[in-house]
Amino acid sequence: MIIIPAIDLKDGKCVRLRRGEEGTETIFHENPIEIAKYWEKQGAKRLHVIDLDGAFLKHPIHYEIIKKIAKAVSIPVQVGGGIRSKEDIKAYLDAGISWVIIGTLALEDEENFKKICQEFTGHILLAIDVKDGKVAIEGWKKVTKESPLDLAKKAQELGIAGINYTDILRDGMETGVNLEGLKSFLKELDIPVYVAGGISSIEDIKRLLYLQKKGLAGIIVGRALYTGKINLKEAIKLIEG
Repeated sequence: MIIIPAIDLKDGKCVRLRRGEEGTETIFHENPIEIAKYWEKQGAKRLHVIDLDGAFLKHPIHYEIIKKIAKAVSIPVQVGGGIRSKEDIKAYLDAGISWVIIGTLALEDEENFKKICQEFTGHILLAIDVKDGKVAIEGWKKVTKESPLDLAKKAQELGIAGINYTDILRDGMETGVNLEGLKSFLKELDIPVYVAGGISSIEDIKRLLYLQKKGLAGIIVGRALYTGKINLKEAIKLIEG
């Protein structure tokens, strides 16, 4: 299991939203490249970068900044936000990104998603963003009727590299993790799952540790790292035992 710092980009800056809602952002750093280098120095083994403007506008906006982040660090970077085409995916992979996160496309164009998984084997992560028990898409603005577990099982059969599971109502709220919901989700899957949303303390990370044997591969942490409620070095030391 690893701790993955989140870097969310809006208007060229590193921000955090509350529940993914536009207009709720707090700016935590003016220079995303510097914060990426900082998290690497603190011991991060992977970075989670989301192009928020891309997610809202449905196409990548911060490609150049993300490309610079990938060049500035030696650790793997996973990227999401508005990625809808093979061209976008190829551009990111060519720029040094290790994994591309797909969300909306998996539901809106299943055939294309299948082709993408086949063409970019090992480089596709599926974002399953959950609100009121259903999958949300289009920058979390649209809640579908799709069950998170049903979507995960279908994607698992396509050979995706893993799943990013986010509890939207907890994201950026520092209210703790929905452990029971996560346990039920992990129980049915055989691929790596990375959890995000509500992780606010070392105690939350301790609670998640026992799920490592059940398939939890990583914990994505955002606001709590930036506010200092979680110390990255301390968290890494805890999970590495």
